[in-house]
Amino acid sequence: MNDWNAANFRSLDEASEAALAALEREQRKLADVTRVIDEETVTVRAKDRSLSITLDGRGEVTNIAFNGTKYRAMAPAELAHLLVETIRAGRAQCVQKMTAAMGQPALPDIDFAELASGNLNPMEVFDKLITPFLGEDFGGIVGRPGKESREGK
Repeated sequence: MNDWNAANFRSLDEASEAALAALEREQRKLADVTRVIDEETVTVRAKDRSLSITLDGRGEVTNIAFNGTKYRAMAPAELAHLLVETIRAGRAQCVQKMTAAMGQPALPDIDFAELASGNLNPMEVFDKLITPFLGEDFGGIVGRPGKESREGK
């Protein structure tokens, strides 16, 4: 995301043009991500090659295929673990495809793969989103304590 500081532009028209160009880039990225979600699939094989799982662009399981009869000799817990592990690997590939379709991140310091997998703390995401609008040092703007207060300085 660009710094939308008034000092970066000579006029309001220039700032407006830059904002519209950024909006158009983000709309193209969104169209690409939507296409990936709607059209792409991922098929992953288990490590022991006894099964394969197909997932749609959203990471939802659409097919499970058992290759051979090895799965019949597995203990239920072993088969369950293999299924979960394979699904997890497939979902990670789906997130990688979406991340690649998005290209350059629009949100500063926010990793889309981490966001999509739920591995980011919501307060950290909020802080990363709001900081560019408040400046580097919050200085108590909008009722929040300054950066030094939050860090215990």
